[in-house]
Amino acid sequence: MPELDTPLWLLGLVGLLAYALGSVPFGVVIARVMGLGDLRQIGSGNIGATNVMRTGNRLAGLLTFGLDAAKGAIAALMAWALLGEAAGQVAALAAFLGHLYPVYLGFRGGKGVATFIGIALALAWPVGLAICAIWAVVFALSRYSSLAALVATAAGPVLVVALGYGTMLGLFLALGAMIFWKHADNIRRLRSGTEARFERRK
Repeated sequence: MPELDTPLWLLGLVGLLAYALGSVPFGVVIARVMGLGDLRQIGSGNIGATNVMRTGNRLAGLLTFGLDAAKGAIAALMAWALLGEAAGQVAALAAFLGHLYPVYLGFRGGKGVATFIGIALALAWPVGLAICAIWAVVFALSRYSSLAALVATAAGPVLVVALGYGTMLGLFLALGAMIFWKHADNIRRLRSGTEARFERRK
């Protein structure tokens, strides 16, 4: 854990602001703006980039991924730049919780993968790049977005230690545990062989 050199009240304020940013449901907003309907009534009902992709609109999916990643990265980087590493980690965790449990949608949000990647790239870019590479390889081989996300997430804590970011181990363990929790249904479907694959484009 990093050294706590910021007053607790200020860390709390940072957390509230980061949570508000993380709660912005970009997938829902983009789907509506681009005329794709209510994302919560499409596919799995999830508000993340994977479900946006299931509408058939790749641009909408990429925009959702980018913005969901950016909100975690921006919250973490701004807090770190202003108040130090502890504040950056608090902001990262709060923005992540905002995405998973957004106040604007009755606390029913996404699964956190894009936001996790954004946080990783912002706070420990070599770790973030390695996570992206692992995701890409597993997805290319399996065509399961959920499996790729789970494997890449599980690698996160190992990578932060191996690449010299040990003060972030607690953060990555917490983020990883929540991602696995939110993917409980996907894990059951993967084990039973009923998880949906992304078909290769012809």
